[in-house]
Amino acid sequence: MATFTYRDKTYDIDDRNFLTDRDAWDDNFAEGMARKLNMAGGLTTDHWKVIHFIRKTFTETGETPLVYQVCKACGLTSKTLKNLFPTGYLRGACLLAGLSYQDRLINYYGEAAPKAPAPASKETPVKTYRINVIGFLVDPGEWDEDYAWHRAQEMHIRLSDAHWRIIHSMRESYKKTGLVPTIFEVCENNGIEIIELEHLFPSGYHRGANKIAGLPSIFQKI
Repeated sequence: MATFTYRDKTYDIDDRNFLTDRDAWDDNFAEGMARKLNMAGGLTTDHWKVIHFIRKTFTETGETPLVYQVCKACGLTSKTLKNLFPTGYLRGACLLAGLSYQDRLINYYGEAAPKAPAPASKETPVKTYRINVIGFLVDPGEWDEDYAWHRAQEMHIRLSDAHWRIIHSMRESYKKTGLVPTIFEVCENNGIEIIELEHLFPSGYHRGANKIAGLPSIFQKI
């Protein structure tokens, strides 16, 4: 892990200059990183309009907006956006907004598509997960957090600490009993109400939480 310091404040970044903790973002980070990216003249009103729209959209939806959404909302052409952020939408606008390729598979101009959560290499082959016809992991033992991350992305869910607590508690319960815990057991084990679970997994307990946790469908024989 690397660090980036600007005006006496230090931030943790990865080897591509992206913030490792999106919540550590502030205006100071954007201003300092713009200098690091050699953006002549610093950040203008148009830059900030894009940056704040990206962050606002992510806060409200859990997704980084697509480049065409940014252009439409901010009244920009793709050419103008590229002039504002010469290093790219992902490696410019999103980076300055404190978001990275791990926050959404972004549709942007002229950049090689990133792999999430990290690019594969010859030494680290892409992992394949076996799922059944209704989308559940065939073998719960194949589950890992990358699997959960990708399934959550498909459901438009941004996994928070609260989500991970539920997911890991479900897997721990299954490990101990060999049974998928009921929704009531999950709520009791985590000290939450069903309405809170619904908020975290809007697609449902079975089709949301259970599937992301990599546990068998409660309707299939195990």
